[in-house]
Amino acid sequence: MSSSKFDIVVYGATGFTGQLVAEYLAAHYKGDSSLKWAIAGRSKDKLASVRDAIGAPSDTPLIVADAGDPASLQAMVAQTKSVISTVGPYLLYGNELLSACVAAGVDYFDLCGEPIWMRQKIEQHEAEARKSGARIVFSCGYDSLPFELGVFCAQEEARKTFGAPAARVKGRVREMTGTVSGGTAASMRAIIEATMKDLSLVSMLRDPFVLTPGFDGPKQPPGNRPVFDEDLNAWTAPFVMANINTRNVHRSNMLLGFPYGRDFVYDEMVVTGPGEQGEAMAKKVMAANNKLSGTDVPKPGEGPSKEERENGSYDLLFMAIAPDGKRARAVVKGDRDPGYGSTSKMIAECAICLLRDRPDVPAGIWTPGAAMGHKLIKRLEDHAGLSFRVEK
Repeated sequence: MSSSKFDIVVYGATGFTGQLVAEYLAAHYKGDSSLKWAIAGRSKDKLASVRDAIGAPSDTPLIVADAGDPASLQAMVAQTKSVISTVGPYLLYGNELLSACVAAGVDYFDLCGEPIWMRQKIEQHEAEARKSGARIVFSCGYDSLPFELGVFCAQEEARKTFGAPAARVKGRVREMTGTVSGGTAASMRAIIEATMKDLSLVSMLRDPFVLTPGFDGPKQPPGNRPVFDEDLNAWTAPFVMANINTRNVHRSNMLLGFPYGRDFVYDEMVVTGPGEQGEAMAKKVMAANNKLSGTDVPKPGEGPSKEERENGSYDLLFMAIAPDGKRARAVVKGDRDPGYGSTSKMIAECAICLLRDRPDVPAGIWTPGAAMGHKLIKRLEDHAGLSFRVEK
């Protein structure tokens, strides 16, 4: 690993999100000669066009690698300490690259929101990754990093307020301006198609503890219909990303040694407001969620304009509730649209954080918050436009 030419390779740089990741590195680490990075994809000509479009130096290395060509992936992995992969759905295009990283002991970061694939890869690669030295970090974008770290912060405040972590935390989306990414929509379709072909996967998809092999916790709120939240005095609607975020939060709890307890209950909903208007909006949100697996969504490689990305934002509330009714609240905010602008910054900073701030993290398959905790929070606040605050 010490002889690697690169610290980071951005794989999928000719795709919409991959280009944003490369653009962020080019702009934010322009004067940092100690960070050696390259971009990779199927076409050298397209990579050169991306390099020029994002204002990267003309000598930025270009690596031709294709998900359908394992030898090219192995050659790419052999040159670097870590790989950022934005090429999804990972169920379809992620297997060979992950295998190559695990075999070579190379760190790996992705934007995966596919719990079935993640469970399969945990079972397939966990032991080998620990032997090879690879740190595999799934879900380094909007799904599920702000939610995982939001619960982490709420529990820290609970310890200060109650003297102990809370067995019950609510995650509530108070504001989200921006679109679901084409990659997320494609992943949702891939999951649906996979379960239609193999109905045994349905139970895995519904299992809130699918990412905690060997551990099965208490019953969790279903989150599948509009509900009036007494704690907020507002209606709430199902959140389309709860199916992956809640699973990652439970995995983090397990990876950290169950600091939230083995009876931990967590759910996520979208706050739509009080009264009849709030109820009507909750029903609209639920109807809109049902359309996301259809065709009227961004395609992979498509996304919002620069202006739309920069005008986007999100505001996430995490409420820890003690048995006696006391509350501890943490809020996570982002300054860009969640699916693209913020996600591209988050995954880049995850890779740099593990490389520079947490080289001591053991090998294995991680969630970003469990692996990097406070170091990652600081980096995201300093560089990626996120804020983590206590709310009274």
